[in-house]
Amino acid sequence: MGLEELEQKDYFSIGDVKRITGVPEYSVRYWEAEFGLIKPIRLESGHRRYTKEDVYTILKIKDLIYKHKLTLEGAKKQLSKYSPAAGGGQKKAGVDVKFLSEIKETLSQLLKEC
Repeated sequence: MGLEELEQKDYFSIGDVKRITGVPEYSVRYWEAEFGLIKPIRLESGHRRYTKEDVYTILKIKDLIYKHKLTLEGAKKQLSKYSPAAGGGQKKAGVDVKFLSEIKETLSQLLKEC
């Protein structure tokens, strides 16, 4: 198993992720909790099923930690720069709602004037 398998399947067990990425299962579970970017689907039995996106995220984290020698905090900062879900995504959504509310109010006032 390897990266070829990544293109053939849609969902992966934690054992598959271990074989594809070379990251121990306990590290995958820890990174899942620590980074918040890895969100496997939970089966009724409690087993995790990882998507391709999850596996690619694990490979990015592995690269940052092992190859670039970043700490977990450094890897989080690096990933938050490029991932809208990791950092300011929620704040931006809040700003968008406020902005849209202001537009709605302005349009309502314009309609009343006409």
